[in-house]
Amino acid sequence: MKYKCNPVAEFFPVISGGILLAVAISALGASSANDRASAPSSGKPIDADAEHTKLFIENKYPSAATCRTCHPGQYREWSVSAHAYAQISPVFNAFQATVTKLTSGANGDFCIRCHDQVGMNLGEPTFMNNMDRSATSREGITCIVCHRLRNDYGKVSGRFALVTGSILAPVYGPTGDAELKRVLSEPNTYRVVTNDVAGRKIHTDIVKFPALRTPAFCGTCHDVTLLNGFRLEEAFSSFKNSPAAHRGETCQDCHMGLIPGKKSGYAEAPAAIVGGVPTKPRRRTNHMFAGPDYSIVNRGFFPHNDKAAALATMREWLTFDDKAGWGTDKFENSVPKDYKFPRRWTSVDDRYDARTILNDQYALLADIKKQRVAVLRQGYQLGDLVVEQANAKGLKFKIQAKSGTDGHNVPTGFDAERISYMQVFITNSAGKLVFKSGDLDPNGDVRDLHSSYVLENKLPLDSYLFKLQSPFLTSNIRGGEREQVLAINYSLDPLPFIRPPTFAMNFTGRPTGARIQRRGIEALACRWADYKVKASELSDPGPYKVRIRFLAGMVPVNLITEIKVAGFDYNMSPREVADAIKHGQTLLYDKELTLQLDGKKPTINLSAIADNPASYAQN
Repeated sequence: MKYKCNPVAEFFPVISGGILLAVAISALGASSANDRASAPSSGKPIDADAEHTKLFIENKYPSAATCRTCHPGQYREWSVSAHAYAQISPVFNAFQATVTKLTSGANGDFCIRCHDQVGMNLGEPTFMNNMDRSATSREGITCIVCHRLRNDYGKVSGRFALVTGSILAPVYGPTGDAELKRVLSEPNTYRVVTNDVAGRKIHTDIVKFPALRTPAFCGTCHDVTLLNGFRLEEAFSSFKNSPAAHRGETCQDCHMGLIPGKKSGYAEAPAAIVGGVPTKPRRRTNHMFAGPDYSIVNRGFFPHNDKAAALATMREWLTFDDKAGWGTDKFENSVPKDYKFPRRWTSVDDRYDARTILNDQYALLADIKKQRVAVLRQGYQLGDLVVEQANAKGLKFKIQAKSGTDGHNVPTGFDAERISYMQVFITNSAGKLVFKSGDLDPNGDVRDLHSSYVLENKLPLDSYLFKLQSPFLTSNIRGGEREQVLAINYSLDPLPFIRPPTFAMNFTGRPTGARIQRRGIEALACRWADYKVKASELSDPGPYKVRIRFLAGMVPVNLITEIKVAGFDYNMSPREVADAIKHGQTLLYDKELTLQLDGKKPTINLSAIADNPASYAQN
């Protein structure tokens, strides 16, 4: 066998909390479709040992595609979520590999154990090509990572074991097994089997696990403290100190409810559709978990799609020319006879099938984008623009950026790599640009200390830049601190590794090697962005048009520069990754207003100004 089950998982069950009724069509299930697809297309003989390995994995860690049989709605939502993207992400994998390299392996599986619970429980290497991982491992935070956890671990930075078992094994959920018992008592209605015979298999029990509905369950992964005591992510801690937490609200209320980012109640719907027959309606949570992350990978394998996996392998999807229009009437009706297709895509029927799948994928990505915009607009809001000076001596004003949530700081989570920033452009009556801030360099970075164009003196530092990214500050060997993209100190040692501190941290409350400089906004608080235009730039009498844009990105492009040494999955170049990250940034607000140099000092409510429809439509 290629993979050996981590023996820890046999004794310390993993995160299992299950409200879903997962069902399989067969013992192998749909999870291995991505791997099986290569046999008919490549013409190669089936590797019996590899197939046994897949069966072994499926019987211990069932795939989300197996659960989809009876939970299509939950599967669809999850398939495009940040949870589903956790391990697929080429940025994460390069980040993990770079940190491992810079610490000479001393970091171990610290990062990946949150992103790939199944892979780490299987004993997969911390660094390998994603396309060579098992199908369930690639699913990241898949169904069983939350619905096969029987212990309430608390804040353990993702260190826990999964309860193993086939689809017939119990799952864990907040309400128990009353509805499951009813389903099992009506075999003629639901047509399921609960043993290893042919038929629609279903888990045999739902163990009540109330922790699934508590914020502490989310805190198992969403409060990250490094092995040296460095507090990398504090989403759960931020929440625990918020007004929302003090009112008794939960993470799930805002992130699994009807309106993303806002307590709005839950849908009432069947938890499962078994054999075409729905179960009784109940509280139905949204599994999209919309946030700032977005996919930059091939649409053939993300969102997760068992039909796409059955049609072609990940490597075969990489050879499908989506941009050329393969599988569309426009392309297929005019394709030259001597056009060379990859072997897998020589059939026009297969290309049309692929196009149908891709159309569904794009529609799903559009859905998650709407939810992403909704949750980010709930978190980031623009308040007033206050003019402090507007005359021939200069123009001075400030803009209020507010937090619209009382649940945690914004940005939250890995805020050292979450970039949210404001752009301000001012033009005179002739349309000439007289001031700009928040603009991007040719790489796609803002003009800060990590812009390669600023460092090489090709562009000036943006002295008015307003961004909400909280940078890492690391200690130097001979004292002082420096701002870095990665929280790893520069070392003179040819083989650096993470060393234990030489004194107790009780005195400082944190490790002395690195810290995060908080620049976010606390719950329901605000920050002001100050701008000033010199009189020398205001030769025109006016009026002056001010354009204000607020954007949120997944990570800054300069991170790609830092981690490109490890390479990126799916044959992506650093330039392709950087361009995709830049293109995916979310425009939240785009306002335009006019200021006069008449000595007046108005206060303008930006929320009352409609967004520029042309620009916003392109978002």
